[in-house]
Amino acid sequence: MGRINNMLRQDGGMDRRSFLKLSGLLGIGAASATIVPVSAEAVRFNRKLVKVSKTRLAMGTFVSMTLIHHSTDQAQEAMGLAFEEIDRLAALLSRFNESAAVAQLNKEGYLKGVPPELMLVVSRALYYNNLTGGSFDITVKPVIDLFVKDFEGSKKRIPSEAELQKVLRFVGSEKVKVKQGSIFFKRPGMGITLDGIAKGFIVDRASEILTRNKIKNHLINAGGDIRTKGSKAKGRPWSIAIQDPLKRKHYPDIIQMRDGAIATSGNYEVYFDREKMFYHIVDPKTGLSPEMTTSVSVTARTTMEADALSTSVFVMGPRKGMAFINRLQNCESLVVSRGGTLSKSRGWKSAAI
Repeated sequence: MGRINNMLRQDGGMDRRSFLKLSGLLGIGAASATIVPVSAEAVRFNRKLVKVSKTRLAMGTFVSMTLIHHSTDQAQEAMGLAFEEIDRLAALLSRFNESAAVAQLNKEGYLKGVPPELMLVVSRALYYNNLTGGSFDITVKPVIDLFVKDFEGSKKRIPSEAELQKVLRFVGSEKVKVKQGSIFFKRPGMGITLDGIAKGFIVDRASEILTRNKIKNHLINAGGDIRTKGSKAKGRPWSIAIQDPLKRKHYPDIIQMRDGAIATSGNYEVYFDREKMFYHIVDPKTGLSPEMTTSVSVTARTTMEADALSTSVFVMGPRKGMAFINRLQNCESLVVSRGGTLSKSRGWKSAAI
């Protein structure tokens, strides 16, 4: 959800910040298909290996893939299949597409015969809600809707405390029930947004498509949700540069990964007011956006896990969030506070390059 740039990034003709400002609050599948900047290239490293890369618009962000393989044709074919899977899942999980299962669930308050992918994502979201003590919560849609109505409307005003308390009655993952292929809400007026977890899930699925098609070495970057497999040229690990939220050309840290994932949540791209006090990350307990943190990067075994946990740590705040990450296995975190202070979990390792 944030801005992590991989070292092999391809420009798509419009930077992500400009695109987001033009598009407003984006969710999965919200982007118009009429503005799709695409860049692609194939560069041969040596007689045996070629780097095939492509950047295009998907899931309301720029998605870049870099594949290292011996055959350009095989790499391009696998990449095409991976992008097809991204488009399929983005359409399925979108809350903006009226025909999608998520939109139907939000409209009716229940859904029978839930597609297996949606069931998996919602079930994992409920798991992370329990794991984080409620910091990760997909039921904050009513709050986001309130922000959109008040800030995007003609009055452009800050929601009142009474308005926030009213919509908070519809927030709480304990009011979501999953049973025998069905999902239903306990209270009318509830709604879910999968923006903090579905993109990571989709990136993982795209990586699985590439792996099944024998592309062992690849990197996928979906607007900061990154999955790596294998290595880049000459067996070296992938290098991931984490960009400063306030200084676009400054990187407070660089890490290296082979088989892993990293995601960043930040307050600096999708916001509603000039002061950036109200944005797409919401504390489900207060209905307000957290004030102590600017960005959180989390490494994990899967992009879905990194996606959900980066949002969770952001909501918790630097001190509580870092203590939480330090209790988990196979997860590390880098937090940038509002004042610019960097905090790193015990196992966070910077790359010496």
